[in-house]
Amino acid sequence: MSSGKAFFIDTTLCTACRGCQIACKQWNQLPATKTHNWGSMQNPKDLSFDTYKLVRFQEHNGPDNKPVWYFFPDQCRHCLEPSCKEAVEGEVSGGIIIDRRTGAVLFTDKLNGTDPDDVLNACPFDIPKAQKKTGFLAKCTMCVDRVHNGLLPACVKTCPTGAMNFGGRDKMVEMARKHLAEATTRFPGATLTGLEDLRVFYLLADVPKMYYTYARVDQGPTRMDRKMALLKIGRSLQLLCLGSFA
Repeated sequence: MSSGKAFFIDTTLCTACRGCQIACKQWNQLPATKTHNWGSMQNPKDLSFDTYKLVRFQEHNGPDNKPVWYFFPDQCRHCLEPSCKEAVEGEVSGGIIIDRRTGAVLFTDKLNGTDPDDVLNACPFDIPKAQKKTGFLAKCTMCVDRVHNGLLPACVKTCPTGAMNFGGRDKMVEMARKHLAEATTRFPGATLTGLEDLRVFYLLADVPKMYYTYARVDQGPTRMDRKMALLKIGRSLQLLCLGSFA
């Protein structure tokens, strides 16, 4: 499903105001995350069961040895072919679904009680987080409740600079390419990530590794464990058997 909705995030316009992060908390009625000073302006330190959106901060030395900040609004990428869904499909059908109208990847109550590691290990972007007491999983929902009612996701609605954008996927791809053409005049190393297989893509002013370890999928870990590999083989054999009786 390549139609549906998508986010386009232009990090060259992000000021790290964290309005998106706060709006996500407010709309989803998520509690504040208790944090401590860990030596960075980024707060909290990571995504969690109660934090679906996080503006990541990376500080580097520029050519003149002055600090240069890179801001990265992190969230679920709502993959076109989500590996998390594939990881649990053999155990619990309907535990992870794809919303037909938007393409959003959504966790359902059927997922509760299953082994969270199956999902955690499957995500190449290290997005889903488990609640410590219950093992239940949570992440960005694309604000499907808002989108189904003609509203923008809360994070996009609150963004004051135009860094956060949302709409039909084809329209967002077109916007991303236009922004890239304009950005390269100021940032020769500017690049786009996620256009081919995600519903959240980014315009970066520099190479992805300057922003975050998992800013781009081919920089993420390859974490297909034995269980998931066996599930893949099992499904392939099942399809072969069905084909032989067709």
